[in-house]
Amino acid sequence: MNKKDIAEIKRRFNLEHNNITCIRGCYVNNQGEVISSFTRSLVGMAQEEAEKYLAIFKRTLSGNQGQNLLDIHFDPETMESAPEYQLLTALKDTALKDDETVEYFFQQLISGLHMEDHYLILLMHDGYDIPYRSKEDGSKVADMSTEVFHYILCSVCPVRLTKPTLSYDAGKNDFRSRESDWIVGAPEMGFLFPAFEERAANVYEALYYTRDTAEGHDDFVNTVFQSELPMPADQQKEIFQNILKETLEEDCSYEVMQAVHEQVMERLEEKKQEKSSEPVELTKYDVTDVLAECGVSTAHMEAFNDKYDQEFGQQTRLNAVNVTNPKQFEVKTPSVVIKVNSDRTDLVETRVIDGHPYILIRADDGVEVNGVNVSLPQ
Repeated sequence: MNKKDIAEIKRRFNLEHNNITCIRGCYVNNQGEVISSFTRSLVGMAQEEAEKYLAIFKRTLSGNQGQNLLDIHFDPETMESAPEYQLLTALKDTALKDDETVEYFFQQLISGLHMEDHYLILLMHDGYDIPYRSKEDGSKVADMSTEVFHYILCSVCPVRLTKPTLSYDAGKNDFRSRESDWIVGAPEMGFLFPAFEERAANVYEALYYTRDTAEGHDDFVNTVFQSELPMPADQQKEIFQNILKETLEEDCSYEVMQAVHEQVMERLEEKKQEKSSEPVELTKYDVTDVLAECGVSTAHMEAFNDKYDQEFGQQTRLNAVNVTNPKQFEVKTPSVVIKVNSDRTDLVETRVIDGHPYILIRADDGVEVNGVNVSLPQ
């Protein structure tokens, strides 16, 4: 799913535009024991309460593609006979109204979850009557639709005990002691099935969410999908950085890292100009082109290629935002950290002065020291 597809589904999670037919919940303690199960409907629910459920579901589709939101692919040749796929399909097709199917799913999910806190599993079913859009300008045409997209969304949220504290009682205009209480937190993981692509259902994929980009929750993914999860974003970044450091050796210069960063920023800007919602991806060949332009030796580029194939696979394309931070460019020494806007890396350069290497920052105006504007020697 691309950014545009995700945004269209996220707009469903408000009181006016959803058609959520059923919400099923299962509250579990940290020993894996079910404390309670329930079935709810947004119809007749207090507005404040309904908005909190919708906020959780919306949060499960938040974050960055390739980092928090990952595509799960099913094998077309085996998925129809796979019990995990059959279970997901049954949940969707029955709109969560079959108690036995829902209960079995909860038990399967609990067996693959390992959480320190108590947690709440939420399941919802929605039927999205996809409005027809004009091919000319993309505008919606009233009272016309192409199909109904039936899907389920699952959110797994930690439930934590708050500490006793003082709380303001508006009715009594006073502060009173507030006892500890169990509070549902933001979702740690979840998924949408099937995927929504090009404004239609894609039964060969699901969209998986993880709050922590360093933790993929492989046990959860194996239990629900029996599918391999892409390498976590933080791990991709760490491995990529290590490959550059280990294989380029003395060729791993400031100029090389700056050039790789600028290449990513150029790609992101191109996508922005094209108004494309697809993520920016880099191949090893994109990186070696940059290395060649920076004068990296052939031997070091070959070492980079070999190590890349070993760690990621020859044909693997990395999400550009997993390779470098698109929001800032950071230069760090043991004593100093320099953070620069991503589009102004030209302000930083290296130079050798009196035999010592220096990092120079051009500062024309607007310089502050401890919050005070200062002047620089001219």
